Parts: sequence; structure tokens; C-alpha cells
Amino acid sequence: MDAPLDGSVALVTGASRGLGAATAVALARLGAHVVLTARTQGGLEETDDAIRGEGGSATLLPLDLHEAETIDAIGPSLFARFGRLDVLVHAAGTLGRLTPVPHIMPKEWDDAVAVNCAAAWRLIRCCDRLLRAAPAGRAVFVTAQRARAPKAYWGLYGATKAALEHLALTWADEAENTALRVNLFDPGPMATRLRRDGFPGELQDGLPRPAQVAPALAALCLPAETRTGALVTASAG
Repeated sequence: MDAPLDGSVALVTGASRGLGAATAVALARLGAHVVLTARTQGGLEETDDAIRGEGGSATLLPLDLHEAETIDAIGPSLFARFGRLDVLVHAAGTLGRLTPVPHIMPKEWDDAVAVNCAAAWRLIRCCDRLLRAAPAGRAVFVTAQRARAPKAYWGLYGATKAALEHLALTWADEAENTALRVNLFDPGPMATRLRRDGFPGELQDGLPRPAQVAPALAALCLPAETRTGALVTASAG
């Protein structure tokens, strides 16, 4: 079996379900040891079981992305445990409540900013040196069309995803002359709980499953990937 990520370490947020979990499994198939983070211990264990069922290996790191100091400790912890980090995938995200902009409540704002934006910034801060030191460091941030196409009631989600995109693309530009490649990935509509929260009456039978989309995201983590600062969609690969 081709294992281009053999010997590498990958950190995946939102790895308890959805695209995060599917991407973690896809990276493990490619040979990476995957560090799984999410708030839900049970979900992490399910992802771990799926990875081990494929013959891969993982480390569970229960983590609440609202806890700033805990995120800040990830980089040093990974260095102490593994001495390296080759791949970062920030797949965790929260939709928030769909509501007019004047009706966004402070708590809802703080929650979406913490998960969709501030967590990305803190991950960049604590993982930058490790990823730059890797032979082929790769970072991928999951985004959505709404970041670039404002629509009524989607202001909270769209604004925080737009901020995420700006941070990631700025970091990509700053690292352009290094071996680190930083890209955005837009999976498009998928059959997920987040999608169901946004479109509660929608039938998801015709939508792709996260496991079908994950290989396109995982491909951005390969040493052979040369793009940086790109917005890649699942359909484009």
C-alpha cells in the first residue's frame, strides 16, 4: 500500500465526526500517525477504532477549542511527545444560530469566533515552528462558500469563516519561500450534522458523505502538493 505520509505526524481538529473524522482516517491510510482532537471523548474513540481497523495509529487529545491556554500548549506537547508535526488540518467549526446581524447575541458571537477563527490563529501560533521544520509541512483549513458569498442570516458563520480565510492566506504568503504549504479547502455541501442544522428540512440522501470528500482534503497534505495560498474545492481536487 502506498504510504506517502509514513513516519509523519498529523494533527486534526474536529476529529470526532464529520469531515474531521473522515480526514483523520484518510490520513492514517496514507501512513500518518494522527493526533485526534475534539470535545467528545466518545466520538474520538470511534474515530480511533476506525483508524485502527485500517491498520493505522492515533493519539487521542480531548480538547475544547474555547480553552485558549490548552490550544497554546498543543505545539510544545507535540514536540515533547513526537519531536515533530508534519500536517495540521483545522476541520472543527461551528455554525452558530442563523439570525439577522442585529440579533446576534454576544455569547453566540464569542462561540463562533473562538472555534472558527481564534482557534485557527492559536493553532498557527503554536504549530508554525514545527511545521516549518518539517521536511514537507502542510496545513489545511476547512472553509465554506459563505465566507465569500454573504447571505441573509448567515452573517455570524460567514464573517468568522472569512476571518479564518484571511488568516490562513496571510500565513501562506508569509511562508511562501519555505517548504510549508498552507491551503484552504471548501468541501461544498455534505451530509453532516452542521449542514442539517443550517438546512433542517433538506433531504441529505443525494449529498456526498464526508468519507467521499476526505480523500481530496488529505491529498493537500501530501509532500507532492506544491500549491500554497490556494482555495481548493472538493470537486476540483
